[in-house]
Amino acid sequence: MAQQLNDPTDLLARITIDPEICHGKPCIRGLRYPVETILELLSAGMTHEDILADYDDLEAQDILAVLDFAARLSHVKRMRKLRG
Repeated sequence: MAQQLNDPTDLLARITIDPEICHGKPCIRGLRYPVETILELLSAGMTHEDILADYDDLEAQDILAVLDFAARLSHVKRMRKLRG
């Protein structure tokens, strides 16, 4: 079983934000794989193993970093509906 990323420095080492890469979207290790792409693959039903088989330069820890990053983004104090 893969080790969990509990140390924020692990997350920071794997998720990068560079205005010159993918228009500044959060990416995995600057490899031009946006976090959102991996999340979309997972939500479409691909397993970690499927993704790793399709993308040779990704590592299991990268997928865990994506999930950790997304979880941290979802930490909000409250949500409210916008007018519209």
